Amino acid sequence: MDIGGPTNVRHVAHVTFDRFNGFLGLPSEFEPDVPRKAPSASATVFGVSTESMQLSYDSRGNCVPVILLLLQSRLYDQGGLQVEGIFRITGDNSEEEYVREQLNKGLIPDGIDVHCLAGLIKAWFRELPRGVLDPLPSEQVMQCESEEDFVKVVRLLPQNEASLLNWAINLMADVVQFEHVNKMNSRNLALVFAPNMSQMADPLTALMYAVQVMKLLKSLTEKTARERETSSSAVERRGNNEVEVSDKEEDSEEEEEDGVHINNEEEAPERIGVAADEHLFGSMKSEFQGSSTSDSKDHDGAVPPPIRTNPIGS
Repeated sequence: MDIGGPTNVRHVAHVTFDRFNGFLGLPSEFEPDVPRKAPSASATVFGVSTESMQLSYDSRGNCVPVILLLLQSRLYDQGGLQVEGIFRITGDNSEEEYVREQLNKGLIPDGIDVHCLAGLIKAWFRELPRGVLDPLPSEQVMQCESEEDFVKVVRLLPQNEASLLNWAINLMADVVQFEHVNKMNSRNLALVFAPNMSQMADPLTALMYAVQVMKLLKSLTEKTARERETSSSAVERRGNNEVEVSDKEEDSEEEEEDGVHINNEEEAPERIGVAADEHLFGSMKSEFQGSSTSDSKDHDGAVPPPIRTNPIGS
């Protein structure tokens, strides 16, 4: 019996996709079918769609480009949140161009001015092929009048734009936490971010729309900051309650060691009274025994025999 050749064979290979070099580790026999560099891969991190960029998740679960996370991390590490006028003061143009070139190579230089870092974050949003808020119907955005209205309208955003907006809102909320130092409140931040979040051809319409976008950003930033404060207060109260319970348990243990343990208000007086009576009885018994002994010794130094009593009924 002849054994035939194998059928239904699959070749599986694990490869890595690099934004600059395409697929790494690709078997040579697969190269004719799979292009070395994916068509969507971009050599720049500015002015391109997020679909052609390397993405990662932030601490709040937002899937955003790695470049934003790198800029944010460096901004925070260098104390940018405490710098007065952050995101309002522009950085040096020559330094920004140099940093752009390095970022396109996947590098982020050391010693970058924090205002340059903040400016690059705004520039990244401004140079997107489509603004983060552009998918929203402009008519609905213009009709929003309250925080609830803005919350409802942003729910219409696609997933990518929603993640970018949420990331930006939390960034602004982080800055607002240091308002007493950096002089940047929610209104100031919304004012500098609004022009970078949408793109409209008509200048007059764009100006009116930017004002409404500013209100949207301001409202959502204040909402996020307020929710953080409420959450922080709840955690603090829970911690205080745990401390109080611990203190009560320690007090209870100390009372048990002293022989007085109060279970409730009704039993407290009775138990204290019993303990006091036992203590008083013990003192009187000791005093009585002491006086009896001394009295007995006064009579010729002899101790009288103990008095024997018969049980009742005998």
